[in-house]
Amino acid sequence: MTIGVTLPSGDTESAPNLVDELIAQTRQAADAGLKSVWFSQLPLSQDAITVAALAGREVPGIEVGTSVVPIYPRHPLLVASAAQTAQAATGGRFTLGIGLGSKGFLGPVYGVEYPPPIRHLREYLTVLRRVFAGEAVDFDGETIQAHVPGPSTVGGNVPVIVAAMGPQALRVTDELADGTLPFLAGPRALSAHIVPHLTKGKRILAAVPAIVTDDPEAVRALAVEQMGFYAQIPSYQRILEAEGVDHPADLAIIGDEKTVIEGLKRYYDAGATDVLVSQTGIRSSEERRRTWEVISSLGS
Repeated sequence: MTIGVTLPSGDTESAPNLVDELIAQTRQAADAGLKSVWFSQLPLSQDAITVAALAGREVPGIEVGTSVVPIYPRHPLLVASAAQTAQAATGGRFTLGIGLGSKGFLGPVYGVEYPPPIRHLREYLTVLRRVFAGEAVDFDGETIQAHVPGPSTVGGNVPVIVAAMGPQALRVTDELADGTLPFLAGPRALSAHIVPHLTKGKRILAAVPAIVTDDPEAVRALAVEQMGFYAQIPSYQRILEAEGVDHPADLAIIGDEKTVIEGLKRYYDAGATDVLVSQTGIRSSEERRRTWEVISSLGS
């Protein structure tokens, strides 16, 4: 089992250069003994694949990945090219994390028709796999067309992880990807609704909000404010219901060192191969340092 973190961690709006800050946080994570860092992707923020490539090249030894790149409205050939570039830049330490995204959130942002999600995921992964296998791509699907006369000139396979939580998405993920990266799937939901859908050997990276702090009430209040958005998304509503909690912040592990360690161990016991700690609600670099130093003891 391994332990990593999702970045950015904490408020980065005041950072003079966001890319420099993310690379600095990657160095801090490696120094704390963490095994991997995973970069988030928003419509008008850092490009997660590019930052992962830079951070992985600047900080040797640590695994880097994306958590996650929405496949809508990006064409798989463009994502494949960027992913293979990141893989080459990091010497094989890059993992591509992708997700369907939320129609209600991303549809109005891009103004492009949102495709049938499960069919689109299957076709997307099919094209990615052919590119990463070094094959020429001649594909006509219902949501994707891709025609490339020859193989990629970058070369190299790229592991693909899907942020899948529903049964249909998990079936496609099990067939065509290397594992899943669910967020806000608590231990009960993970063991009952996610792990059974994946064959042995697939990675299950549970993304979990967790913070070591001396003021849990203040941190929890901030987590409630920052995580309320997820309660409006149907896929998260379903996984929260499966866990038996009312609000996303109910899954945040907030407290002293013992509280955080014991809470994270429950995810490994539920079947996670990796745990990725997110820092929703974090207030300072000191809380980040304490959290990272504590959780690094879980890595093997």
